[in-house]
Amino acid sequence: MSRTQSTPFTTTTLGSPRIGPNRELKRAVERYWAGRTDRAELESVAAELRRRTWSALAEAGLDSIPVNTFSLYDHVLDTAVMLGALPPRVAAIPDELDRYFAAARGTDEVVPLEMTKWFDTNYHYIVPEIGPETSFRLHPDKVLAELDDARAQGIPARPVLVGPITFLALSKAVDGAGAPLGRLDELLPLYRDLLGRLADAGAEWVQIDEPILVTDAVDDAAQLAERAYQFLGDSHQRPAIFVATYFGAPNGALPALARTAVEAIGLDLVSGSEQAVAAVPELADKLLVAGVVDGRNIWRADLEAALGKLAALLGSAAAVAVATSCSTLHVPYSLAPETELDDALRSRLAFGAEKVTEVVTLARALRDGRDAVAEAIEASNAALATRTADPRLHVAAVRARLDSILAAGFGRGPAAERRTSQDARLKLPALPTTTIGSYPQTVEIRQARAALRSGAIDHAGYVAKMKAEVAEVIRLQEELGLDVLVHGEPERNDMVQYFAEQLDGFFASQNGWVQSYGSRCVRPPILFGDVVRQKPMTVEWITYAQSLTGKPVKGMLTGPVTILAWSFVRDDQPLADTANQVALAIRDETVDLQHAGIAIIQVDEPALRELLPLRRKDKDDYLNWAVGAFRLSTSGVNDATQIHTHLCYSEFGEVIGAIADLDADVTSVEAARSHMEIVGDLNGAGFSNSIGPGVYDIHSPRVPGTAEIAAALRLALAAVGPERLWVNPDCGLKTRHQEEVVASLRNMVDAAKQVRAAQS
Repeated sequence: MSRTQSTPFTTTTLGSPRIGPNRELKRAVERYWAGRTDRAELESVAAELRRRTWSALAEAGLDSIPVNTFSLYDHVLDTAVMLGALPPRVAAIPDELDRYFAAARGTDEVVPLEMTKWFDTNYHYIVPEIGPETSFRLHPDKVLAELDDARAQGIPARPVLVGPITFLALSKAVDGAGAPLGRLDELLPLYRDLLGRLADAGAEWVQIDEPILVTDAVDDAAQLAERAYQFLGDSHQRPAIFVATYFGAPNGALPALARTAVEAIGLDLVSGSEQAVAAVPELADKLLVAGVVDGRNIWRADLEAALGKLAALLGSAAAVAVATSCSTLHVPYSLAPETELDDALRSRLAFGAEKVTEVVTLARALRDGRDAVAEAIEASNAALATRTADPRLHVAAVRARLDSILAAGFGRGPAAERRTSQDARLKLPALPTTTIGSYPQTVEIRQARAALRSGAIDHAGYVAKMKAEVAEVIRLQEELGLDVLVHGEPERNDMVQYFAEQLDGFFASQNGWVQSYGSRCVRPPILFGDVVRQKPMTVEWITYAQSLTGKPVKGMLTGPVTILAWSFVRDDQPLADTANQVALAIRDETVDLQHAGIAIIQVDEPALRELLPLRRKDKDDYLNWAVGAFRLSTSGVNDATQIHTHLCYSEFGEVIGAIADLDADVTSVEAARSHMEIVGDLNGAGFSNSIGPGVYDIHSPRVPGTAEIAAALRLALAAVGPERLWVNPDCGLKTRHQEEVVASLRNMVDAAKQVRAAQS
């Protein structure tokens, strides 16, 4: 197929959810990991989910449908497999599927690849490792098989690839290798070869995702983009190329892309502006794929405004297609299962299926005129108007109290004075051991939760069962010899949803699942109004746990930034204002915990890095209000109460200073997969409070040995003194099996004792 044979499409989405509307993929993958099913059954479930997704998009009216967006774990890992870029420790595993999951999760013998956040979303990707020995080889079986399957189904299929610039920019150099982007010229021939194979297989279009171009993480992004896509565009045997950018505006890279021979360019016009298009005359012969429907948040599109954007673009490009701003991987499948929504809120929402309908509606208006969709536009306008009449969006008492606290100022005493007060109160040994918060969600916990939902037990019966679980977790920790305990969080379905269900201004969906990583799915709450805490949320559980032991039990709370990051947030006021409202609710909870006698309170902020803007010019403002919200939430307690926080699975480099500015008494961080790198980085940023670098990776089923953990502790001690070092896993233990947890924690405690003894 030559590039001259392509027909412009008019409606599409950049990608789709893949976990299944009822989390079918999660269950199938976890059954496979547990040995309860075989590869054939797993692949059958995956194939059925793909086909159902393609059919639904075609039936909705899209005339170009993305394929190869499905993944058994992660699309960046899929790309590493496709390019032969797995590290030797993984590549040596003979079985293809075992090799794939070992890269993602590890085995007893194989350490997994790192995992971090996909741009500023709550999706985690597996970080490719590029070392001196990495020899790229094309393995296109997956994408070709999905294309063949879709075409056999009669689907107007458009294969989707992670672009070479983005892939390398998101990779990690290992073993002394130079910056991965320096190897771009090695990858480009593989991509050109793949384009030829896709053309031979019948692909009319191919989508190549380059979201890295909207950031300023790559200094010479425009030059790299022009060089790469001129090389690929000059191929004589290829499908038409659609380069998709999203999560912002590509700015300088847009004219560079427009100068190449690619046929289409995608722009996120929710995060970016249509104004920049007029300044790029080279777009005049391109298909402009306009992302005017928000693929990341759940608010209904303002169809009138979106249509205005589309109309303004018509003279700037050869043709305009309507699309979502990014993949709808980040939103739930459909509003249909949400039977408990009130009418006012429902009218303002659009999940994945509804967003596709909005795309089709706007494309019809662009083709046939506004009158053709007048009813839909009127409904959109009416939904927007309900915001002004909804009293839940403006609670005067909360706003007045918050204004008063902000005006008066807030803060705690100097860190050194706090440490003296806390040491006298807690009397902990050097290298105190603890865990991050959650313990495994056992079968019994899930059964009790299901019984409560079905009415088989009442609330009192459920509380009794959860208290029994708390008692067992306390007993286990005392048996293992941990120094600071947690209650295990059996009563919590999720670290954000649990709080959202108790705070006014949030709605917790029934089936609004989205993928966080691998088989891990979450239901982000919908933060639609002013946040009001009506009563204590955790005090009863924590004080019950504390009554069972003479050791300190941590109060466990989720921080305001993380609650925002892991919710679908309101878009009608500045995010900083919403963060402060959440912080006020968390502040009140810390004060109540202190009054109940709790000596240690952990306020987790694992998403601090996640919300960091993609452009440098916006970062300082974000970090100022994010740090301010955390300090607002933790400054209501006295100096003898020890504040902990936890951060995990992010590239911390750009927020090192902010981590120090949080001024938590103890900060626990992910460090096992990155081999304690962050400890030295924090010291370099002037961090002088206590730190708990994770000594083993909880996202892998492998049980680390005592010697391995002791080695990690000695590595940490080379950067921080024993008086400041805590010992803990990387993250909470909710997703792990009980036997893994017990063995790993026993080894962790033994390692701490060994290293502690060597220090004395």
